[in-house]
Amino acid sequence: MDSNRQRKVNQLLQEELAEIFRQQSANIGKNLLISVTEVKVSVDLSTAKVYLSIFPPEKRSDLIEEIGIVKSQIRKILGLKLAKQLRRIPELIFRLDTTLDDIEKINKALKDGDENNILNK
Repeated sequence: MDSNRQRKVNQLLQEELAEIFRQQSANIGKNLLISVTEVKVSVDLSTAKVYLSIFPPEKRSDLIEEIGIVKSQIRKILGLKLAKQLRRIPELIFRLDTTLDDIEKINKALKDGDENNILNK
């Protein structure tokens, strides 16, 4: 169970990262949507796992790779924005959130009536 401090830092990072990705998506000008679905900060607040949902799905792998390359720049931007609120900006670990894909697979399998398909995925 997360402490109150962890929950506050999670929320703060999620909001700021969402804003950063929103601005970057607008600058790129492509039909691209990056959502920060969840942030999980470690107990000592040194690392943060950031879960991203990316649309369209075809661009996910390329975008996650790109984000991994520029994560130090993203952390620097966060540091500038949150300097008065956080002493140290956590190390960022970006992960792809596939929850919606999993739900879609389950719904499709249920509609098709294929129980084995649900259990194997």
